Amino acid sequence: MKADPARLKGSIPPLITPFRDAEVDYETYARLVEFQVANGSHGILVNGTTAEPSTLTVAERNRIVDAAVNAAAGRIVVVVNTGSQSLAETVQLTDYAVRAGADALLIVTPYYIKPPQRGLVRYYLEVMRSHDLPWMIYHIPGRTAISVTLETVLELARESPSFVGMKHAVNDLGFVSECLGALPGFRIFAGLEELSFPVLAVGGAGLMNAVGNLHPRILARMCEATWNNDLQEGRMLHQRLLEINKAVFFDTNPIPIKYMMKKLGLLETNEHRLPMVPATPELERRLDEVLERSGLFQTADAH
Repeated sequence: MKADPARLKGSIPPLITPFRDAEVDYETYARLVEFQVANGSHGILVNGTTAEPSTLTVAERNRIVDAAVNAAAGRIVVVVNTGSQSLAETVQLTDYAVRAGADALLIVTPYYIKPPQRGLVRYYLEVMRSHDLPWMIYHIPGRTAISVTLETVLELARESPSFVGMKHAVNDLGFVSECLGALPGFRIFAGLEELSFPVLAVGGAGLMNAVGNLHPRILARMCEATWNNDLQEGRMLHQRLLEINKAVFFDTNPIPIKYMMKKLGLLETNEHRLPMVPATPELERRLDEVLERSGLFQTADAH
């Protein structure tokens, strides 16, 4: 059954991948899904950038999808990032996510290759040729070295009825407005923490922010405030999150996130796979200060 695109809204944090002794810790992953459900998230994003997917095998990415779908158990939306730099691998990941029960797909623009826009269009149409599940572009040029144009978005909307939106992870609010103006009902999710409230305020569908791993409820509140036209509440939450949003990028994501999750008791260890490495002692001290000022230590028992 085709999933309802109307369910794609609100705070859908990209979950980290927990490791234990260099192996994926699927039991902890399931607990992190439960933490999101208990703290008001409207969905979860599986195998997003924050999950370090390029360090995972295809089999590991697929097993994480199973863990997410089983743990969510239909209570919240499960969006799966199935993109890779390889068409064949993206097709394989996409086919698996559809079979596993994902509610929607997020497909990153192929990284490193720097294809022309006509190549992007053909790539996406080929990936989705056999599926009608709602899907979105993952637009993150800082990681992929390629930007999507409005013309490409419009062409995909014409050619693929199940193309419903985009995760927008670049500091370009004007592009968000252009897309929303050209495609009423297009679902744009803020993927850059500092643009969270601005994207919601101009009509965005929600948030896909790494900081949701730390305090899901405050991001859900920000979404709900804008739905209720309570812009004062939204601005207040935006300011409250400002410093910790910046802290996410003190080093390459998710290095700061994993350390702060460990500090808050959400992870036993902030382990990564090379070439990613844990926070340095100096970075730990900076993040400790941010957590103290944020008040998150007082809410750490929510998990």
